[in-house]
Amino acid sequence: MELKEKLLSSFMAFEEKIDFHQELHDVRSQAIKNFESKGFPTKKEESWKYTSLNTILKNDFSVFPKKENTIEFAEVKKYFLHEIDTYKVVFIDGIFSSFLSSTSHDGLDVCLMSSGLNKPKYKMYIDEYFNKIASKEESLTSLNTAFASEGAYINIPKSKVVEKPIEIIYFSTGSEAALMVQPRNLVIVGENAHVQIIERHQSLNDNPVLTNSVTEIFAQKRAIVDYYKIQNDVQTANLIDNTYIAQKQESHVSVHTFSFGGNITRNNLNFYHQGERIDSTLKGVTIIGDKQHVDHYTLVQHATPNCESHQNYKTILDGSSTGVFNGKIFVEREAQKTDAFQKNNNILLSDKATINAKPQLEIFADDVKCSHGCTIGQLDENAMFYMQQRGIPKKEAKALLMYAFTSEVTGSIKIPELRSKIARIIADKLGVKMGFDL
Repeated sequence: MELKEKLLSSFMAFEEKIDFHQELHDVRSQAIKNFESKGFPTKKEESWKYTSLNTILKNDFSVFPKKENTIEFAEVKKYFLHEIDTYKVVFIDGIFSSFLSSTSHDGLDVCLMSSGLNKPKYKMYIDEYFNKIASKEESLTSLNTAFASEGAYINIPKSKVVEKPIEIIYFSTGSEAALMVQPRNLVIVGENAHVQIIERHQSLNDNPVLTNSVTEIFAQKRAIVDYYKIQNDVQTANLIDNTYIAQKQESHVSVHTFSFGGNITRNNLNFYHQGERIDSTLKGVTIIGDKQHVDHYTLVQHATPNCESHQNYKTILDGSSTGVFNGKIFVEREAQKTDAFQKNNNILLSDKATINAKPQLEIFADDVKCSHGCTIGQLDENAMFYMQQRGIPKKEAKALLMYAFTSEVTGSIKIPELRSKIARIIADKLGVKMGFDL
């Protein structure tokens, strides 16, 4: 049975085993109808022109884990940011692990989507926020909505500065021959509140995994949100990450995406402005090789005046890997005084590596400052020669140049311990030991 048919036939059984709410039933039913109509995206769609899911969909994925698995902390300690204390929300094969998690009881709601969807005390927030900015047209987002049951629910109250970062980690044990998981995250950050969140998806063996994740983030007036995505999975893991962000007046939201591993990774990142003097930051570093594929699809919709957005994506490709950057800035007629900047720089280390870049500007306002730029090239041979002449071996010289290339992004990480962790991952990807952090 093809995966689409398996998912459609499983939907009714899924709804029967969860708590029933008419409103959610209607939302899910409409979502599954949309997925049934559209199916999985293909390269015939302009936004998926350079990314094919055909090889992934040949796997016989289980859509629900057959049993609940456990993991010892020692097995996965290296995946946590253990240098500092953090709140932890951990899932194993899509199921919450209370043993590995450490949530808050100091006025924060850092808990589970299942609690948010099913407990009366959260109903007001679910009614107001759940599925309100997630795309109703994107078929994979609709598929996630239809099966939404578990993930992280984070609600930061007004004027709260969260003292510790929040880590959301999804582990796949590989106990199934092939498994599809669909986590759903909802993040609400109140007025004048500030939070730092780190998200990671990690497989623990080489059995194929397909993760179809959806995250909705709501930043209220003057809220500050720093969101970090670490994608450094095994080469049989596939991730489709859909993130939707709504920003109110004077809010600041930054999303850093670090794509280092996995088979096929697709990042859909969408920002929607709903007030004046908003600041949006989208940054990413991609370092891949072999036959890996990473696709960044970004959208910033400037709908209000006096707002800024800054995009900066760096890509290093080796082997027969493929990178895609499709960044879109949309400026509506009312969005005067917009300042929007987009940059995508790419280095190809191999003749077989491929980059497909498509920066886009759609501007309907006349008093704006908007720009975009894209470069594709190789490492500077003159710089390599200069460094080697001063006693730096070729391998280290090459790594130093690539460090410098990525530092414009990594240098803006606001958690020092995370910045050091990313530096170590980059050094490992480059096959060198560095005597300093970024």
